[in-house]
Amino acid sequence: MSCHVEIVGQGQPLVLLHGWGMHSGVWQHMVKALSESYMLYLVDLPGTGNSRPIEPYHLHAIADDVAQVIPGVTDILGWSLGGLVAQRIALNQPDRVRRLVLVGSTACFISKQGWQHGIDPEHFNQFADKVKHDYKAAMLQFLTLQCMKASDARTTIRQLRASFESKPTPTQTTLNRSLNILLDTDLREDVLNLRKPVLLIHGDRDNLAPLSAAHWMSQHLPIAYLRVMSGAAHAPFLSHSEQFIETLNQFLEP
Repeated sequence: MSCHVEIVGQGQPLVLLHGWGMHSGVWQHMVKALSESYMLYLVDLPGTGNSRPIEPYHLHAIADDVAQVIPGVTDILGWSLGGLVAQRIALNQPDRVRRLVLVGSTACFISKQGWQHGIDPEHFNQFADKVKHDYKAAMLQFLTLQCMKASDARTTIRQLRASFESKPTPTQTTLNRSLNILLDTDLREDVLNLRKPVLLIHGDRDNLAPLSAAHWMSQHLPIAYLRVMSGAAHAPFLSHSEQFIETLNQFLEP
């Protein structure tokens, strides 16, 4: 068991899984509001934050590792790569999951023949190259861009910078391997059997997971609800946090 988890708040359990290259500090600006209603499980995925890397490093192994540190039955919110992990847990261990919330996430992130609802592999690799040269600068720039529509953008950016610096930097090996998960994973056939209520929260300006992918998910998941946030990009929980929390609470009502 490699995953570090911080448990905050009281109420029904809610697991938060962050995106590629990040750690659980990305949720920090929402913790106070959410912890009033939920017992939050803030997970650092293997090899990120305070979590040790694992071998082998692939989606099934990460899902199994996360499953060891979360409640027996729970709701899971996954952003981007964290959404792939959340889907994999629900597929591997359906009795462990009540509901899923997928934020800026999809079944397949990369465009390929027969699937034009992803990002061009070349564009994704260009971003990865920036990360290789200066990880912290690239990730903070990315997060700052995600916050620009926020009503309290300066405060959010300041909190993100502080939380981002509070944990160790992932190794280049971890970044590359988690990138390969995004490049290689295709869950389109699997999600047809994901018989859990799923809330899809997606920004209409998301250029990493196009809105068309969210529409595809809403049409093919057995039980799906799509909430499109106007003006939001890949991280609506940063730019539209009040709307995000309201949408989340409505879906997770007991």
